[in-house]
Amino acid sequence: QVQLTESGGGLVQAGESLRLSCAASGRTFSTYVMGWFRQAPGKEREFVAAFTWGDQIVDYDYADSVKGRFTISRDNAKNTVYLQMNRLKPEDTAVYSCALSRGNVIYSSPKLYDYRGQGTQVTVSS
Repeated sequence: QVQLTESGGGLVQAGESLRLSCAASGRTFSTYVMGWFRQAPGKEREFVAAFTWGDQIVDYDYADSVKGRFTISRDNAKNTVYLQMNRLKPEDTAVYSCALSRGNVIYSSPKLYDYRGQGTQVTVSS
């Protein structure tokens, strides 16, 4: 089993930044995909960003709505994945969760990920 625990959410004003963390523990895989998703009230969960890992990060993908503003990264020593969010907008308000897929293809559908954390709330005021 894999446990994913998010942190770092909060309330910020438009234009400000936040960095989300996703701490992973439990079973490890040599190849996998780590992704961030978000779900706003009344909306379906949507893809935000992901990378493919195979001894190093080999591929990235970002939703068009966050390209140039969000950056996904990983700290090997801490077994933690980050989502740096800059120039936040009110429409970025959502519960953000991280997810892991035991494969090497980045999927935008959250249903294709094997593990997911509980999420952390991000609220951006205008």
